[in-house]
Amino acid sequence: MQQFTYTIKDRDGVHARPAGAIIKAAHAYKSNIFIESNGKKIALKQGIFALMGLGIRCGAEVTVSCEGEDENEAAQGMQKCFNEYL
Repeated sequence: MQQFTYTIKDRDGVHARPAGAIIKAAHAYKSNIFIESNGKKIALKQGIFALMGLGIRCGAEVTVSCEGEDENEAAQGMQKCFNEYL
């Protein structure tokens, strides 16, 4: 399992545009990718509404974990996506 923590920098938190980009990026990997925030954990492949339902705001710290055959690539790709969009 690979994981990283990230502090949300976007002043609007996780809203529709970055959430869509994150979900799209997650679907590019075979690994299961999870995000945890405020004691709630979801699989990113559940979709945009599940991610937005976490209510992640600016300044929140999230933990992203990747489990599967391409977990190293998935973790690197997801970290790049978070840096770009959030």
